[in-house]
Amino acid sequence: MTKPIVRKLRCAVYTRKSSEEGLEQEFNSLHAQREACEAYIASQRSEGWVLVRDQYDDGGISGGTLERPGLKRLLADVEDGLVDVVVVYKIDRLSRSLMDFSKLVEVFDRNGVTFVSVTQSFNTTTSMGRLTLNILLSFAQFEREVTAERIRDKVRASRMKGMWMGGVPPLGYEVKDRKLVIKEADAANIRWIFARFIEIGSGTELARELAARGIQTSRGNRIDKKYLYRLLNNRAYIGEAVHKGDSYPGEHDGIIDKDVWDKVHAILTESPRKRAARTRADTPALLKGLLYGPDGAAFSPTHTRKGGRLYRYYVSQSVLKHGAGSCPVGRVPAGEIEAAVIYQLRAVFRQPEIVAGTWKAARSEDGDITEANARDALTHLDPLWDELFPAEQARIAALLIERIDIGTDGLSVSLRMDGLTGLAREMMAEVGYAA
Repeated sequence: MTKPIVRKLRCAVYTRKSSEEGLEQEFNSLHAQREACEAYIASQRSEGWVLVRDQYDDGGISGGTLERPGLKRLLADVEDGLVDVVVVYKIDRLSRSLMDFSKLVEVFDRNGVTFVSVTQSFNTTTSMGRLTLNILLSFAQFEREVTAERIRDKVRASRMKGMWMGGVPPLGYEVKDRKLVIKEADAANIRWIFARFIEIGSGTELARELAARGIQTSRGNRIDKKYLYRLLNNRAYIGEAVHKGDSYPGEHDGIIDKDVWDKVHAILTESPRKRAARTRADTPALLKGLLYGPDGAAFSPTHTRKGGRLYRYYVSQSVLKHGAGSCPVGRVPAGEIEAAVIYQLRAVFRQPEIVAGTWKAARSEDGDITEANARDALTHLDPLWDELFPAEQARIAALLIERIDIGTDGLSVSLRMDGLTGLAREMMAEVGYAA
């Protein structure tokens, strides 16, 4: 009597360990899992089970994700028809997520592959096996969620005690013995940033000053306005630990005094437009040092108050020295002449010949700059002008204007091409060209 032909079943062993602890040992958890699975396969040799040569191992990777190199190789071989049986030591070695495991079972079923657990004896081809599998997986997922809750509770309790719980330390600190310690070289920059923001109240201007000073993040990146506002709102700098919006006294020392923090945040509570309007009232002399009369004398800013209102003017030095009538144009309203000059400046940014001249000048220093780069940089400044603080507007005016000559028939603005080129390079960096 002839023996029935037994079809060979190619068995792939999958092993996984969540942590990397112990993986460097000569015989570790992955080896133990594999040894048990191979012994089980050998016991089923009469059923045609044979072990495939490839090894599918994932060390130091959580079972809560399917993004595992060993698992991906196993699924690829399943799809290619190279595996008939997947063998694991325990179900949670394959996955701790019920949803993820259902996806794996779909792949196995689609390719006629059986799933077997050595220590939890069942077979996914039977209804009882599927029921047992789902029950065990539910408990595996429950255990995972309880563990996650314990970790979250531990983090919260630790933050309430002011402890540092890892991550990238804030600029100005370094981590020693799992605690934040002040790094004095960077802490000096933090103090300057807070003090300077109190002085100028502008994140845009402060970010530009930081770039000019070469002050960078702890990773060597540029401090932009977004990073700057996160820094100014980081309560770690006053010695506090924050967890989900709640603050607790920290174990570390603060870099900033509470009164400095309060001054900064009193400014931050105002909208940027209000801050700009307030600063504009404090520093209104946009054209200081640029205005000249028909007789060549410079004009100086001055003001007077009537009925509680502030009236600003630019007055000729000739009038101040020799009295009224010494200059055909002795005094001009500041608001009117500033508006006229700003109108001309904004028109300049849109003139093709100015764009072309700026591009040619900039190209002599950087051959990679295109005319489109210069045009984008200059046109970007036009809508941005009203958002700039007065100090920045005055800086740009001084950068672009050589002088302004006032006559009885109007005014003439002489531009500085080198200043226009420098400004264009600044704006190119602002809009991302330099990056």
